[in-house]
Amino acid sequence: MEEFKIKFRGVRGSYPVPDKEFLKYGGNTACVEVRVGGHLIILDAGTGLISLGNELMQRYIESGTTLSDRTPVKCSILLSHIHLDHIQGFPFFRPSHLSSTRMSLLGGVNYNETLEQELAKLLFTKSFPLDLGDIAADLRIRDLNETNYVIFKEGEEFPIIKRVNELQDGDFTDNDVVITCYKSYAHPQNGVLIYKIAYKGKTLVYATDKESYPGGDKKLIKFAKGCDLIIHDAQYSTEDYLSIYVPKQGFGHSTFEMALDCKKQIGAKQMVFFHYDPGYNDEKLDLLAEEYSDENAIMAYEGLEISLL
Repeated sequence: MEEFKIKFRGVRGSYPVPDKEFLKYGGNTACVEVRVGGHLIILDAGTGLISLGNELMQRYIESGTTLSDRTPVKCSILLSHIHLDHIQGFPFFRPSHLSSTRMSLLGGVNYNETLEQELAKLLFTKSFPLDLGDIAADLRIRDLNETNYVIFKEGEEFPIIKRVNELQDGDFTDNDVVITCYKSYAHPQNGVLIYKIAYKGKTLVYATDKESYPGGDKKLIKFAKGCDLIIHDAQYSTEDYLSIYVPKQGFGHSTFEMALDCKKQIGAKQMVFFHYDPGYNDEKLDLLAEEYSDENAIMAYEGLEISLL
């Protein structure tokens, strides 16, 4: 299936804001649904994941009248990092509690623990009624780093993960979905993975939770050069970032200006501002949207859909 569609499920940073003043842009934390080449790839598992899971569950129920003839849920979740606003929706992802679900969970490793060990401690065991091992789905958790290629082939339930030095001619073609990443250390305390998804000559770059540098982040600029769409962290206005009272420098997040500078330097065809400060209500974001209305950039909001094919 030749498709490359992106849908925003959660666009907020730090913590969710269930308040009437946040309805236009949404109050859920980071989660982006990507349907590409017949695969469902989910970027981050903030509270925006919950609504996606509910929809997937409804489709599963409607797909047949018995357990044996229903179409199983198949998906892969890529975690940028394991700060709470990027993982807190995962225990409430309803398809994970179906034994028929096939699911991969991929992300970076910190210290001497695996991703599975870290998630078990953070989200389960002491903070949830279930242990991670109680998840009913066929769940495969894999550690990623910037030497890996993640390859999704047509008809395959789980991705193939190979190191760069293991790749051979023919390992993937233009018909496969190929994901690469690199680790940015511009976010405390252990950095963040920046992802690039490529399919049919189109590329999406997901660059959340990163702060820029004077003159731009040269590593990101090289990684994302010429991409079709970049989703870029834009947590703060410049005024808040440089506040003399509570400056945000060093917090690991960019301003709208930083995101725009990155877009221009990489030559991205489209850019979406993402990961808003939870203190920015609809009125504040409307003002920022007006300020940057001439910059050919899109304000993320829950339900926003973009197609690259």
